[in-house]
Amino acid sequence: MAAMSQLSRRAVLRLAAGTAAGAAGAVTFGTVPSAAAPPPQSAPTYVTGSFVSAARGGVSTNWAIARPPGQTGALRPVIALHGKGADAAQVMAGGVEQGLAEAVSAGLPPFAVVAVDGGGSYWHKRASGEDSGAMVLDELLPMLADQGLDTSRVGFLGWSMGGYGALLLGARLGPARTAAICAVSPALWTSAGATAPGAFDGADDYAANSVWGRPEFASIPIRIDCGTSDPFYSATQQFIDQLPTPPAGGFSPGGHDGGFWSSQLPAEITWMAPLLTA
Repeated sequence: MAAMSQLSRRAVLRLAAGTAAGAAGAVTFGTVPSAAAPPPQSAPTYVTGSFVSAARGGVSTNWAIARPPGQTGALRPVIALHGKGADAAQVMAGGVEQGLAEAVSAGLPPFAVVAVDGGGSYWHKRASGEDSGAMVLDELLPMLADQGLDTSRVGFLGWSMGGYGALLLGARLGPARTAAICAVSPALWTSAGATAPGAFDGADDYAANSVWGRPEFASIPIRIDCGTSDPFYSATQQFIDQLPTPPAGGFSPGGHDGGFWSSQLPAEITWMAPLLTA
């Protein structure tokens, strides 16, 4: 625990940038002793790919997975949801691999970070037919299992639009599979009339995809960080006040920008990693 408390900022600041084989068996002949089995092969530290997402209306959707080095087992992932105008590549830009390596060297249990393109539809089903939330839950998570990750329990981390998405998708996946939710400067509004253009299709869409009053939050560890100069400060405070129990995190000086998000990440990852791997 002491090592985790001394986690260097440099080790995990990299995670916030943009706020991102087989083994041949031995063959024996006659009485010749069989060779020792080769050691398990480490998973690659960075893998990218894409799939055509039916949930997003046939859009080609890019994804990326980062792992610490030397991992031979199935890690649990943190699903990192980008903000509006960003994408998976921007979440991963700046050295996520090295950040994970340094975080694990500092004493954190190993985990993977996954980013995926979600467009600008606020991670829920829209009138256009695009549903980036269903893409994550129904397409991405099963695919991650095929990539050697343990998706029995996952974490959600998101910034701004992605912070709202982390709350929404974590609640929808439910306490049995959501290990933790970290919402950073979440894009929250207290009413349909107060929402930003493009965030929802109208009052019915807002109500159908609200994160307010969700009973699941009574059973999921939550952390919320927000700057005191953030335009979402007031709504975030009201959201925190209606949660069943106070979340981790809190308010500190800063705005709605990458500088604030980077400054919060060391504490966020230190909080989330043990919950994800418990």
